[in-house]
Amino acid sequence: MADKIIQVADNFWNIRGSFRIGGVVDIGTQASLVRLSNGNFVILDSYALSETLFDELDEILGDRGEIEAILNLHPFHTVHVERMHELFPEARLHGTQRHLEQFPELPWEEVRSEDEELHEWYSDDLDFTVPQGVDFISANDNVHFASVMAYHRASGTIHVDDTLMYIILPRLLRLVGLRDRVGFHPTLALALEKREGAAGEFREWTAQLIEDWGDAENLCAAHSATLLAGSNRGASIRDRLRKAQRRCEVLVRAHELRYG
Repeated sequence: MADKIIQVADNFWNIRGSFRIGGVVDIGTQASLVRLSNGNFVILDSYALSETLFDELDEILGDRGEIEAILNLHPFHTVHVERMHELFPEARLHGTQRHLEQFPELPWEEVRSEDEELHEWYSDDLDFTVPQGVDFISANDNVHFASVMAYHRASGTIHVDDTLMYIILPRLLRLVGLRDRVGFHPTLALALEKREGAAGEFREWTAQLIEDWGDAENLCAAHSATLLAGSNRGASIRDRLRKAQRRCEVLVRAHELRYG
């Protein structure tokens, strides 16, 4: 996937990058740049910007404000953390508990990305949510379901890693009537906590997500694609989230029958 910066709205830019599994299959990755109402910027997640992308981002910044913080939102997105800090050493560095454990030598802030305190700091511009009923940091390194999700209200943009995916199907499948879709990450079954009440908590969380963020017009998802208002020829994001919720209900119900 080609490195590029997409201007989603006046104050929101999505950085699309490359991430290869085994050095072969490129599933892509992302970060986002947000201009805050105070004039400064934050970066959501990390990506090792090429010289071209760095120059492009520098032009966006101009003399209009500084990058005050880098918020690493997914516990298992760690490959580009060190390089992003090198590029913007003056920015406060926030990460999840796993980021802090993986890179103890970096100057992490005490307040973590999943902490309510951090979410309150940026509440003038951003809403955050953490999936409930699932392992936030799974003991299984292959389960990457949970992340801190961010919603930039002014632009109506959701930034999400793994938890939600936007899949554009191959042309052949679209010719037979199948359409692009938003769905929950396929590791949900493994991520649900094996305890009573976990399924219900996840179900309540998805319902609240749709209620609170259903008016979103743009969805920037890692490893898949962006769904933007200007090019969305299908259902609204609210309706797509509802369909995603319905599709995973069989799995959630099975978990509930087993664990309560």
